[in-house]
Amino acid sequence: MNTKQIGDETEARIIAALIAEGHSVSVPFGDNDKYDLVLDTGDRLQRVQCKTGWIEDEVVRFKTASQTTVDGDIKMDGYDGEVDAFAVRCKDNEELYWVPIEDVGKKSTYLRLSEPKIDHPSVNLAETYRFEVRLP
Repeated sequence: MNTKQIGDETEARIIAALIAEGHSVSVPFGDNDKYDLVLDTGDRLQRVQCKTGWIEDEVVRFKTASQTTVDGDIKMDGYDGEVDAFAVRCKDNEELYWVPIEDVGKKSTYLRLSEPKIDHPSVNLAETYRFEVRLP
């Protein structure tokens, strides 16, 4: 399966989960927006970027910046001000996570699957971001 197919599968699984939770989901026309979905919670609309994560060293990792080429120059673009949350499907454990934009890093985000050996304020435990726990 190529990366486009993996991304399509991730997006489809996220849409299905959101609809199963009773939310209305819209998909923007074209590929020109930074967000993949618009979630209607009944109170407000949220712009959602879907990402496929993977397990690496006891964390679920996903990218929070996209790489583009403009006039031959490679540029990393973040999502600040462009999306409200990331919906993440971890392909290794098939879990879904909901991560608000204010909780993500500039290039990547790591959600710990186990308790860290030391207490650190920037540790994000995967369990607290599971769909069932965090959905708006």
